[in-house]
Amino acid sequence: MLRKRLITVLTFNDGVLFRTKQFKPDYRYTLNFVDAWSVDEIVVLDVSRTDAHFKDRSAFLGVVERFARRCFVPMTVGGGLRSAGDVRYALDAGADKVSVNTGALRRPEVINEIAALYGSQCVVLSVDAQKEANGSYQAYCSFGACPSGWLVVDWAQEAVKRGAGEILVNSIERDGSLQGYDLGLCRQVSNAVDVPVLICGGAGNWAHFQSGFEEGGADAVCTSNIYHFTEKSIKSAKEYLSNAGIPVRI
Repeated sequence: MLRKRLITVLTFNDGVLFRTKQFKPDYRYTLNFVDAWSVDEIVVLDVSRTDAHFKDRSAFLGVVERFARRCFVPMTVGGGLRSAGDVRYALDAGADKVSVNTGALRRPEVINEIAALYGSQCVVLSVDAQKEANGSYQAYCSFGACPSGWLVVDWAQEAVKRGAGEILVNSIERDGSLQGYDLGLCRQVSNAVDVPVLICGGAGNWAHFQSGFEEGGADAVCTSNIYHFTEKSIKSAKEYLSNAGIPVRI
């Protein structure tokens, strides 16, 4: 049986580590609270919004390089990746995988290009999902500000056809809420694709992780509430999940 994964998501705004709430930088953190060894994977995302920043990615790539030197688990890097050339910079800085979102919605062919060059295992499609009034979920782009016209399930299936090896589902509404994942959203996606599905947005306790696996059908659960995510708490989370019958790496 494949072990379930516990993933820490780190969001950087202009090179500074922040917690986000509904996709807006909300609270500044210090990297001293990041344990880069006990989790199963790390996702490092650039959420900077300034044009000047995206013309000069050196600050963020420097963050990636520093993590790569002290991180011994797989690391996914995303934010502002629009081309295979952008991906090359991220991989050269130390990324094991890359996450694409807005760039893929604007030009889906980039998924094919990355998969052809580096393999499907390198491509994580990040989907920022918003629940609409009719109950459907739509994929949003540009930091969750713009509807894309794609239903989340349809977009996930299209991305897998193009070569995406994993789907990271983010709930815009739940982000930073600590009220639990959107399990219905995750279950829809996990039932629709045959690649691993990662759920993000809303985890506030260990029971939420368990629900993400059991009710959401997730292969990995993500959290960005890193202030309390020290080595001790990660061990506690994994022990909780193991005792609940969830196969995890202790």
